[in-house]
Formats: sequence, C-alpha cells, structure tokens
Amino acid sequence: MKFRPTELASVIEVLPNRFADSRGYFSETFRQDLFDREIGEENFVQENESLSRAIGTIRGLHFQKPPAAQAKLVRCTGGAIFDVAVDLRADSPDFGRWVGVTLSEERGNQLWIPAGFAHGFCTLTPDARVSYKVTAFYSPRHDSGVACDDPDIAIDWPDLADRSTLSAKDFELPRLADLPTLFRIQDRTCAL
Repeated sequence: MKFRPTELASVIEVLPNRFADSRGYFSETFRQDLFDREIGEENFVQENESLSRAIGTIRGLHFQKPPAAQAKLVRCTGGAIFDVAVDLRADSPDFGRWVGVTLSEERGNQLWIPAGFAHGFCTLTPDARVSYKVTAFYSPRHDSGVACDDPDIAIDWPDLADRSTLSAKDFELPRLADLPTLFRIQDRTCAL
C-alpha cells in the first residue's frame, strides 16, 4: 500500500497493492497499522455507499460541522469518478483551494480527506458506485456543504459534469464566502 500526497498536502491518495492472476486480483483495501503509521490514528465508525446512474452526476460539496466533523476515506467500487476535496480551514494557507483525483474501480485507488475539508465528486461512467468510511456518525443537525460551482473555489469539473443532477439540497448550498469560520488547523477536529 502506498500513500501519495496530493497538491493539498493533507489530502492523501492511497494506492493499495493488487496481486493479479488469470482469475482476477486480490487487494488489501485497508490496513489499520499502515494507515495509522502514514496518516495518523483515526477511528472509522460508519461506512456509506452511493450509486449514481448517469454520467456527469455531481454530488456535493459536503461536510459535517464540528463537533460531528467527519474525515473520509473514499473509493470508487464501480466505474470511475472525479473526486474533489476543498480546504475549509480558515487559517490554512490552502484555504479555499481544491484538489481533484480520478478514482476508479480499475485502479482501486482511494482518497483520504481529513475533517475540515468539503468533499464532492462527478461521475465519469454510468452506474458509478462510491464507498467511503467516515470518522463520525452522520448527524443531520451538523450536515452542511458549499456550492460546487462557487467561483471563489473555481473547481475545474470535467466537461461532462451536469449541474442539473444536483440534489435539491445541493442546489441551495452557500458559497464559501457565506460560511462562518468552522474549522482551523489547530482544532482537534481537523488534520494538520
């Protein structure tokens, strides 16, 4: 298993090893000891899965507010997605910056997104399945997000991204400039 920093150093691409033969492959998709050594000790409490039927479906940008802030380990178990993380930590030199990584069933790669980041994705294939572990239980009271098309963030979504696929909730998400300060680097709810 390899851990590769992205352009936003706190967001890490995880590349599990695959051992292939004529039957297919075997892969360890998660190992707590390696994860703790490379990322830090995290306690995953819930795993979620989504299926998006149409190419170009956008989900996000989502996060949970403290004290229920979630870190996520995201992987695409069917098809492919363009996965995005946005730094929401007010005192971060990367505040408002984003990083995007293509995650696919074929590659088996994953993206570690610490608390203090918004998360979203665009499907690159039909019937894209996304599975992600989180470090805090879902809390409707703390559920929040930021607009995926906020010009201050300026995510370079794939050309096939279709804003009309957003959920009603996601259409109403505020811009980054309208969010209160929720995260700081030194907060225990955020990774360094």
